[in-house]
Amino acid sequence: MNPLAQELNERIQHANPHVYDMLSQVGKHLFFPKGILSQSAEAKEKAHRFNATIGMATEEGKTMHLPSVMASLCEFEPEDTLTYAPSFGVPELRKAWKKSIFQKNPSLAGADLSLPVVTNAITHGLSVTADMWVDPGDVIVLPDKMWGNYNLIFGVRKGARIVTFPLFQEGAGFHLDAFRACVQEQSQGRDKVIVILNFPNNPTGYSPTPEEAEGIANILAGVADGGTNVVAVTDDAYFGLFYDDDILQESVFTRLIGRSPRLMAVKLDGATKEDYVWGLRVGFVTYNALVERDGSSFYEALERKTAGAVRGSISNASRLSQAVHLRAIQSEGYKGEKEEKVRIMRERAQEVKRVLDDPRYASAWEAYPFNSGYFMCLRLKTVEAEPLRVHLLDRYGIGLISIGKSDLRVAFSCLEKGDVQELFDTVLQAIQDLEAEDRS
Repeated sequence: MNPLAQELNERIQHANPHVYDMLSQVGKHLFFPKGILSQSAEAKEKAHRFNATIGMATEEGKTMHLPSVMASLCEFEPEDTLTYAPSFGVPELRKAWKKSIFQKNPSLAGADLSLPVVTNAITHGLSVTADMWVDPGDVIVLPDKMWGNYNLIFGVRKGARIVTFPLFQEGAGFHLDAFRACVQEQSQGRDKVIVILNFPNNPTGYSPTPEEAEGIANILAGVADGGTNVVAVTDDAYFGLFYDDDILQESVFTRLIGRSPRLMAVKLDGATKEDYVWGLRVGFVTYNALVERDGSSFYEALERKTAGAVRGSISNASRLSQAVHLRAIQSEGYKGEKEEKVRIMRERAQEVKRVLDDPRYASAWEAYPFNSGYFMCLRLKTVEAEPLRVHLLDRYGIGLISIGKSDLRVAFSCLEKGDVQELFDTVLQAIQDLEAEDRS
């Protein structure tokens, strides 16, 4: 093992040996190299005469650039956009995002968190998380209504085994009993269990109530206190898009922190969906664990391992994207602009609920509970989802997503409020078309 990795491991073991046990074999071996990047960082601070360390070009003391490139970035300096970003992320952005986590989650006041590490959006953050914490054969607990890419990231690429539980109980709401049974069963005879908590949920658009979130945290803390290490990952991709007043207005991450020495909380979030900048690909990984001593050293060790995973995969996230996002969140109009977009999305969700209240649809489908995010799902009663999807596309020019045999996902984020009624009426007509074909 590299001595740098060993030194980081010792820091983690000293602060919380259970967290060290949770690390994957890759995670235990990860480190941030003291090579070109660290030498260049030192040179940036001390080489006041000549700095010939890093693979970039300069001209007259400035970052060398093509005027044709900078013409599209006229409000930025080349140094802020064209240079390499640190594998940890731009320091100012990391600090700004950590501050925003506390602002958006008031119950975190006084909590001890790591400084977020920047990833190439949340998908890359999930891959980095898999590098850090997942070994082949590890169990990943997910709801039966889940984003398909989890299987690719954790199942295909890491060889983990995905185990699911029913997301909804009969009637409505998060199925706490099924979640408890699944987590407890999978923790039996295992040293570690990994749980992915994705709220607002993709594909259903569901977020838990405060009571449900507390129940989730109690279940995980109970399993951890029973002797099984728990890595709880909150995928907060659609954070802040909350449309009902009675749901949790914070991340479930806030309910997980400081609960047990064997409970490691990993928060994944980012600008991608929150700030409507999907192509910028800016995400963050933030940690919390219960430690008795040397918290700053503990978190720095985890950050350095995480940055090592970034360095070993993509080197660093886009400097330009980080610069654009940093400037946005520091602007005076940022908060008001976000509130306006959430208002528009809430109106669309409310219109979907109004339209779906029509009893004409009752024989064709049932809508799964939704209260947040970009999506909602229909459970079809008389036809299968994939033939319906194809029929809608071919005959009516409407694109929706089929999930399994019975579920159809609708992204109301892409619908104008005035188009909602027409969309669902057309889906009903398409179902009737297929029913008629079956009868003929």
